[in-house]
Amino acid sequence: EMDGYTKEKGGAFKDLCLEAALKVQAGRTGFGILCDNRIGRSALHKATGTRLWIGRPTELPGSRPIEFEPELGEDLGRLREWARENVVKLLVFCHPDDEDKTAKMQVARVKRLFTAARRNDLEFLLEIIPSKVGPVDDDTSATLIQTFYDAGVYPDWWKLEPFKTETAWQNAVEAIERNDPRTRGIVVLGLDAPEEELAASFALAAQQPLVKGFAVGRTIFGDAARAWLKGDMSDADAVAQMAERYTRLCNIWDSARNEALENVA
Repeated sequence: EMDGYTKEKGGAFKDLCLEAALKVQAGRTGFGILCDNRIGRSALHKATGTRLWIGRPTELPGSRPIEFEPELGEDLGRLREWARENVVKLLVFCHPDDEDKTAKMQVARVKRLFTAARRNDLEFLLEIIPSKVGPVDDDTSATLIQTFYDAGVYPDWWKLEPFKTETAWQNAVEAIERNDPRTRGIVVLGLDAPEEELAASFALAAQQPLVKGFAVGRTIFGDAARAWLKGDMSDADAVAQMAERYTRLCNIWDSARNEALENVA
C-alpha cells in the first residue's frame, strides 16, 4: 500500500532489511528476522546459515478466517522443503467472543499446520491478535492460549500483544507454563507503535522471564520503507536508519530486562 511499491522493489527492500539486521547482529546470537517467501524470497534464503533466528510466515496477510500461503500446498506438504532453521509462524486474528463456526474453523486450521510442522521437525510460533477483533481485558489472551492448548496445539513460541497490565502478563504466562513448561518462550509484537510506547511495554514485558524479546518490524523499517520506495532515500541511508533503530530498541529491551533482574535480586 506504500507509494512506489512493486513486488520487485519490495524484495529489494527486504534485502536491505536483512543487511541492517546482520549489521546489528555482528555474528552474535539472540537476533532474528521475520521474512516471507513471497516478497522476501531473496532475503529469506540469504539469511539461512547466518545464525539469525528466522520466523517464516505461513498465513495470507490479513486473512480471517486463516488462509495459508498457497506455496505450502493443499496438504501443507511443501514444508518438507523448508530449511530446518525456519520457524513456522502463523498469525491468527481471533477472540474469545468469536462465533462458534469461525472459532472452530480457525482452531482446526492452526492444529493442522502445527501437526504438519511437527511432522517435518520444524519449530512452530503462534501469534494471536485479539485486539484487532474486539475489546480485550486481562483475561482475553490467556483464554485464547488455553483454547489452543485444549485443542492439542503446543507452540514452541508464542507471539503476543504488548499488554498494558502486569495482571494480563501474569495470566498469559501462567496459561502457557501450566500447559507446557518446556515452551521456548514469548516474543512481544509491536503493532507499529512509536518507540516511546514500546519502551513502556518492554518495561512491563521484561519482568516476565518467559518473554525472550521483541518483534516490532514496522517500528524499525516503516519510515525507511516509505522514503526508499519513493526514491527519497538511498540504500545506504535506509540500512543505516534501520540499523540505528534496531540497535536502539535492543538497548531499550536490554535495559528493561536488566532493571527487572535487579528488582528481583
